[in-house]
Amino acid sequence: MLRIQIKERANTVTVQVEGRFVGQFAEHARTAVADSKVSSGLLVDLSGMTFVDDTGEEVLSWLKRIGSKFTAETAYSHDVCERLHLPLAI
Repeated sequence: MLRIQIKERANTVTVQVEGRFVGQFAEHARTAVADSKVSSGLLVDLSGMTFVDDTGEEVLSWLKRIGSKFTAETAYSHDVCERLHLPLAI
């Protein structure tokens, strides 16, 4: 199961990922971000992510390539960020 919340603030759009970031769900998230008109920074909160597969990793890497920053408050999400060299927001 995957839940994604998108919150818009003045200069940032936050995408909060909760659950399993896998397969078609991860691809759907990529499509939603690609179709949106994100004009400023994108912050991806992976703290609620419990699992990621190869497809999810590819989507996270794509998010990195388009300039996203990431937050990771759990050991698992932090490990994913380190392994994929995802830039953490300060």
